[in-house]
Amino acid sequence: MRKPRNSTKETGLSRVPVWVWRALMLRLPENDATRVRAKSIDTVEYHLDIDYVGDEKRDHRLDVMVPHDSTESLPVYIYFHGGGWTSGDKAPLTKYCASQAREGMVVVNANYRMAPRVQLSHMMQDGNDVLDWVVRNITEFGGDPSRIVLGGDSAGGHIAALLTASAFEPELAKYYGIEPHVDRTNLLGLVQHCSIADFSVMFERGFVLSLNFLRMLLPENGRGLHLRSAARFMSPIEWLDGGFPPVFITTSERDYFYRANLNFIDALRSKSILVDTLIYARNRVNTRHTWQQDSKHPESQEVYRRLGDFVRRVAPRPVAAVAAVAAVLPALPALVADTLVPRAL
Repeated sequence: MRKPRNSTKETGLSRVPVWVWRALMLRLPENDATRVRAKSIDTVEYHLDIDYVGDEKRDHRLDVMVPHDSTESLPVYIYFHGGGWTSGDKAPLTKYCASQAREGMVVVNANYRMAPRVQLSHMMQDGNDVLDWVVRNITEFGGDPSRIVLGGDSAGGHIAALLTASAFEPELAKYYGIEPHVDRTNLLGLVQHCSIADFSVMFERGFVLSLNFLRMLLPENGRGLHLRSAARFMSPIEWLDGGFPPVFITTSERDYFYRANLNFIDALRSKSILVDTLIYARNRVNTRHTWQQDSKHPESQEVYRRLGDFVRRVAPRPVAAVAAVAAVLPALPALVADTLVPRAL
């Protein structure tokens, strides 16, 4: 395997301070939002802007997407948008989420509060409130609250992974002041699109994000805290219980967080946690950070196909659940998508 690329030299960026990244995140999505929301999928039913807390704030709204004419209870895929923990919205993810709903699942697309107005603990509380809403209400939309898969891109994927880890690790849940609203036995999978589950990379020379991102997510900007110790509680990779659910990871050599994703894959395998991967080489020019949202790319369509297969395998109909997971997942290969030839990382 070629050496992972994750330095500022290789990505063409300087080490980015928070304010620059935030400005980029606020400017970039305008064209992307138009592109990923275009031509809504008419075989999906949309329930938009549901207030999951009751405070009428945009940050506490979610959408539910349901495939038309479903006659059975479906698995639930809960998704959190990215944006560097400082920006973003669920709206540009509508096309992506509808594409997954079309594959036979109920999809929940959620907003949450963001930095610098709040810290990571508040984002975790919001994510936990989303889970609470799902457990109490998703049956009304045809979803099965005992068959939940969490997912997200970039910062949203980080939140999804941290919520998953918190359900299995009481110490982590206590650190964030949450009592998980979903029983760990009902969290059946995790999806990571260009996410970051290993904050140790922030301390590496040449990593694209400055340490101020880490400080920004901590109370009082981390004053009085040992940053490496704090990073442990922000890194899902450090909290992999043996019962951690299967994970589907998509990344590329063009992804800012490529190295962090490889680290996560290695850690999951070292713990004998089932992991399915889709990794694109650098010569696939469409696969920049969070390319999965743009449905026009063949690489994105491959993600959707693989994601649908993943959810069906980890969250099948209850009668077939044990047999399906045991028989299929251990054989899932890592995939080098520039050649579509399976190989191990």
